[in-house]
Amino acid sequence: MTAATDALLLRRCRLVDPAGSGSGLVDVLLRGGAVSSITPSMSTTTTASAAGDALLPPGAGDAAAVVVDLDGRWLLPGLWDEHVHLGQWAQVRRRLDVSTAASAAQAAAAVTQRAASEHTASEHTAAERGRSVSNSVLVGYGFRDGLWPDAPSAALLDDAVATAGDAQRPVVLVSGDLHCAWLSSAAARQVAAPLGVVPDEHGLVREEGAFAVQRALGRVGEAELDAAVAEALAEAATRGVVGVVDLEMTDSPGGTAAVWARRAAAGGRAASAGLRVEAGTYPQHLDEALAAGLRGRAPLVAGNPLVVAGPLKVITDGSLNTRTACCLEPYPGRTGPGAHGELTWPPDQLAGLLRRGRAGGLEPAVHAIGDAAVRAALDALEASRPVEGGGGRIEHAQLVAHDDVARFAALGVTASVQPAHLLDDRDVAEVHWPGRTHRAFPLRALLDAGARLAMGSDAPVAALDPWLAIAAAVDRTDPRTNPSSAALDSQGRPRPPWHPEQAITTAEALAASARGRSGVAVGDVADVVALDADPLAPGTAAAVVRSEVRVALTVVDGRVVHRAM
Repeated sequence: MTAATDALLLRRCRLVDPAGSGSGLVDVLLRGGAVSSITPSMSTTTTASAAGDALLPPGAGDAAAVVVDLDGRWLLPGLWDEHVHLGQWAQVRRRLDVSTAASAAQAAAAVTQRAASEHTASEHTAAERGRSVSNSVLVGYGFRDGLWPDAPSAALLDDAVATAGDAQRPVVLVSGDLHCAWLSSAAARQVAAPLGVVPDEHGLVREEGAFAVQRALGRVGEAELDAAVAEALAEAATRGVVGVVDLEMTDSPGGTAAVWARRAAAGGRAASAGLRVEAGTYPQHLDEALAAGLRGRAPLVAGNPLVVAGPLKVITDGSLNTRTACCLEPYPGRTGPGAHGELTWPPDQLAGLLRRGRAGGLEPAVHAIGDAAVRAALDALEASRPVEGGGGRIEHAQLVAHDDVARFAALGVTASVQPAHLLDDRDVAEVHWPGRTHRAFPLRALLDAGARLAMGSDAPVAALDPWLAIAAAVDRTDPRTNPSSAALDSQGRPRPPWHPEQAITTAEALAASARGRSGVAVGDVADVVALDADPLAPGTAAAVVRSEVRVALTVVDGRVVHRAM
């Protein structure tokens, strides 16, 4: 990350042009945190320093500017991930990936393999960690049991670690959508019981019980977690990310906003690797947030404009994989109170909660996956909106009733969507939302109705990679070299697009990933990205996902935070 400079001149770059009119090479001057000027590229050159930069010579526009020659690369607005659980994403790299397991037995086999390899660690190493290997929780992530032929069970995980010679080791596997956790018997005793959480007969806990378990697993030392988060953000910068909305769930006093205020105060810009962070607040921390005077997008620490207060996040239903997303029609084969999923907030209470948050300056971000939950969220946003204007966001909006599509634009509600989820959910959606998948992930319909889209990952549910979201939104099929089994047909070939009628254009997807910016213009915030290829060209986003095309430069607030050129 570069030190502050009076100005940064990006020389000889091509501007992304959604209109397709084309343009020659230009020089873009960033000064004071904004795009100051865009002029035809200067023909004269400067002598480059060892780092490839140079000071702009006197008389050439700004004597204090540092010059970066982009050598014809494409310049586009910086990209945002509008929905991330940063703490979990930072830790998930150290956990067991069971996302490719096609059955409970396969997931258990992966547990056995990991437990056996870790059980070989020496007692000396275990002592250095301050704990024994046997007493540490083996944590996995990413399982999706909605289509498994066999059922999870605590006994299956018990046997998995016993086979590895570590029978007393607790095991917790977190589902790919974060709304379910699968616990071994030891984990039920050591992790769940102290929280008052009781697994069902399969060793599963869902929704708030699962969230409580995940919060407990996330309680690592501050320094360790802070370093992991900064590392994860630095990696995000290599993908062209300039900012994230952190909707992490935490038991820490004051919630995620207080955690980020501490980080920003102690580490300055380095705490977020020079990226922008909007820290969300959950209902359990709303009183503390209001008492602290938090207001949306206001700095959490004086002197650091990068780390600000984010939205009020409210979860109104569950998820598709756990069949807890609240739907207008029942899930096939289900009857009784839970047949339609779960609605976690009564409508009048939800509207009152959003009204309180808005009165205190916190815009709502309402989790709603099923079409019944989306309708309830729209109703609450309408009931709680200020006299003038609308606003607010619905997170996910994976299934939307036809009658509700137009309400997003009418109410000024942003659809905060995660297109990469459709890559993993397409099969389970066909089973649990039969006859309705034509309105699942309805990006085209929402845009055509005038809604604003904001795209993210929901990491660790999907990778923190805006190019994966863009490719999924545009192609409606998996671009990855080694995709999950859900992305392949029975012969192991890439599958055709899923409901391609809901695809959007690359230009639309880029704008949805850049807070509505379709290009770089004078007066814009100085958050820009340089790419080795034209991002609007067919296949470029997928090529970036596969690391065939590089993000060459990422600039936030006029400072270089990533460079690969």
